[in-house]
Amino acid sequence: MKTDLLKAAFQEDFSDIGDITGEAIFSEEIESFKLISKDIGILCGIKEFVEVMKSVDDSIIFNVFFKDSQKINKGDLIAEISGKVSSILKAERTALNILSHLSGIATKTNKFVVAANGRSTILDTRKTLPGLRELQKYAVRCGGAQNHRMGLYDMVMIKDNHIDAAGGIVKAVNKIRNKWGTRFQIEVETRNLDEVQQAIDCKSDRVMLDNMDDQMMSQAVELIAGRCETEASGNMSLERIPEVAETGVNFISVGELTHTVKAFDFSLRKK
Repeated sequence: MKTDLLKAAFQEDFSDIGDITGEAIFSEEIESFKLISKDIGILCGIKEFVEVMKSVDDSIIFNVFFKDSQKINKGDLIAEISGKVSSILKAERTALNILSHLSGIATKTNKFVVAANGRSTILDTRKTLPGLRELQKYAVRCGGAQNHRMGLYDMVMIKDNHIDAAGGIVKAVNKIRNKWGTRFQIEVETRNLDEVQQAIDCKSDRVMLDNMDDQMMSQAVELIAGRCETEASGNMSLERIPEVAETGVNFISVGELTHTVKAFDFSLRKK
């Protein structure tokens, strides 16, 4: 976990004073706590949970019973924590926030992976919270999916605005190749079969089929005929995934994995 992210999280909670409640009530009291799952899903972020706690007090002792990517059920004992009550309560909310958020992403992602049933690979997007992208994309991997590009720097994606401003797909791709050669993989967003054909003719590495209905996607996959990778994107609900996977696309990208997340419920309480 990045130091600056941890420092920012603590600054939000402690400011320059600290935990004015816990530090007033407790001094050197030592207690044991248990971390319990209150949901069913995929665990993610247990290392970060420990890291947050230890950043407050390195003397806190942990006994962890599950690893990231493992399925957990309601009532499962995830970990036991022993140490100063004041330290554990000071770190509790930050540690639980991260664990709950990442486990929520991993759990939702796994549902999409199961729905695709191995026919298409589920991908995330760049629709992440500032500063949390690395952790959120890690959670996606824990849920069984793969990461799309990390940022604007590691894969070329020519989207509709690029295409319109550049004067077309061919001009946009040519400018990319003039600038970068074959250094980066090139993906082209397409909105209809004519644009799909242009992307094929430009020898794009991947064609994004954006906001197409299932029939048009099937036609696009048939047109591409394995000459490049295919990615379905836009309005990808969990209910729609099986039908989209049936079209034969290689990838399905889902922004919902990271931008609409229900926190996984955990309980940290005294033994």
